[in-house]
Amino acid sequence: MAGISAAIRMDESAVPRPELAVSKTITLGRQLLVCLLICAIAAAIVTLFSPRPTIGSLFAGLPLTWQAMAGLLVGAGFAVIALLGIRRTSQGAATRRMVGNYARLDLCGWNPLWFSLLAGFGEELLFRGALQPLVGLWIASLLFVLAHARAYRFRAFDRNTVAQACGLFGTSVALGLIARFGGLLTAMIVHTAIDIAGLYTIRRFVREHRVPISA
Repeated sequence: MAGISAAIRMDESAVPRPELAVSKTITLGRQLLVCLLICAIAAAIVTLFSPRPTIGSLFAGLPLTWQAMAGLLVGAGFAVIALLGIRRTSQGAATRRMVGNYARLDLCGWNPLWFSLLAGFGEELLFRGALQPLVGLWIASLLFVLAHARAYRFRAFDRNTVAQACGLFGTSVALGLIARFGGLLTAMIVHTAIDIAGLYTIRRFVREHRVPISA
C-alpha cells in the first residue's frame, strides 16, 4: 500500500473522466489475516536464514526513539507530497484507477488508520526486515512490486500500468534506503504515514464522487 503516491507523477492532461467501478469491499478482518500471514512468513525467513535471528537485530540502526522521530518527520513530508499529488491529478486516468483499487478497502470510521498500520508494520517487516538483508535492496523492491500486482490489478501492459509499477518500485527503494540508514521502525512509520494520508484522501474522493461499488 505504500505505492499510493506512485501513480501521481505522470502526465494527466487531456484525459476523460472514466466511471469508476469498485469491486467487493476488503474488510479490516481480512487485512488483519493477511498481515498475520505476512508476519509469519517474515518470522520464518528471519529464523531460518538470518545469522542473528533476534528482534534487536531487526530494529538495528539508530536508537528507537530517533527512529520514531525520523519516521514521523520523513513520513509527514511524504504524506504531504502524496496528498498534493492525488488532489492535483484527481481527474487523471491513472489517479482514478488507483482510487478504484484502494476504494475496495472498507474505509469506514477509523479503518484507514488500522489498514495503514497493518500494511506499514507487516510489509516493512517482510520486505525490509526479512528479505532485504538476504536478497538486497533491488530484488526486495522488485518482489514488493510483484506482491502488489493483484492489488493494483496490473493486467494490461499500458502506460498507466508501467507508470504505477515504476512509481511503486521507486517508493520501495526509498523505503529500503530509509530502513538501511535509519532503521526498520523508521521505514514502518514512513510507510504508515503515506498510507494514512492516501487512504483518507481516497475515502474523501470516493464520497465526493459517489464511486459505485460493484459485486
